[in-house]
Amino acid sequence: MLAVIDYGIGNLRSAVKAMAHVGESAQLVTTPEQLASAVGVVLPGVGDFGRCAAALDDGGWRGPLLEIARSGIPFLGICVGFQLLYEASEESPGAQGLGIFEGTSTRLGPGVKLPQIQWNALHLTKPSRLLPASCEGEWMYFVHSFAPPLGSETVATCDYGGTVAAAVEDGNVFGCQFHPEKSGHAGLELLRRFATKAEER
Repeated sequence: MLAVIDYGIGNLRSAVKAMAHVGESAQLVTTPEQLASAVGVVLPGVGDFGRCAAALDDGGWRGPLLEIARSGIPFLGICVGFQLLYEASEESPGAQGLGIFEGTSTRLGPGVKLPQIQWNALHLTKPSRLLPASCEGEWMYFVHSFAPPLGSETVATCDYGGTVAAAVEDGNVFGCQFHPEKSGHAGLELLRRFATKAEER
């Protein structure tokens, strides 16, 4: 089972529908116990970092997701779910992310309109298993005001008031700031590649 975490944050069915569109089955899971049969896990997220972090704790997701990250099972964070892979965010002082990657998400800018709600071009910074070389210059759909720092895990960036982390991967953990389910063919291809990694494990 390819699991999409339903922790009470926004409409998550678009991610499930996008998986179906590329020929992959996915299921919304509402309890951590359902992760026992997962071959891959997707953590979406929209809105406020602190609210999303609190929802993870309220639902008892934090420990199981950290175990997934350590287990080798492919794990993908999307939008705020991507930011939750890091330690914290300036958006919500005191709220704790999963801390899989080091660093704190900071406000975009200066001198740009917030949030960034637009299509923006990807720039690949190193080889990626989910973003082939053909994705250089591809336009993806972004909706966000904060972004994590650049690091060794960063595989793609975009330009919005400076260089912004757009995608990461390290081992079995992947993340993208853009919404692949809303990013046309290139975004759907990322989801297809992620599902294939999950099935191959």
